[in-house]
Amino acid sequence: MDGKKLVKMANEIAAFFAAEPDRRAALEGVASHVKRFWEPRMRRELFVCFDAGGDGMSPVLLETLAAHRATLEPAKK
Repeated sequence: MDGKKLVKMANEIAAFFAAEPDRRAALEGVASHVKRFWEPRMRRELFVCFDAGGDGMSPVLLETLAAHRATLEPAKK
């Protein structure tokens, strides 16, 4: 999977939820969407990008991945 494309897609999801006035609800919305609609290999690659420094990731996305890693990151193969 192309990490840059995944980051772009995840940033678009985060931008949608960023309008939510309750920050916690916004982060949960991003996490819920990614968990429900992204397959495990997409989520794995997103965390590869996150662990490499999160280049290009929005603040909402970075905060979501940090706060919800345990529920979003698929088990290691």
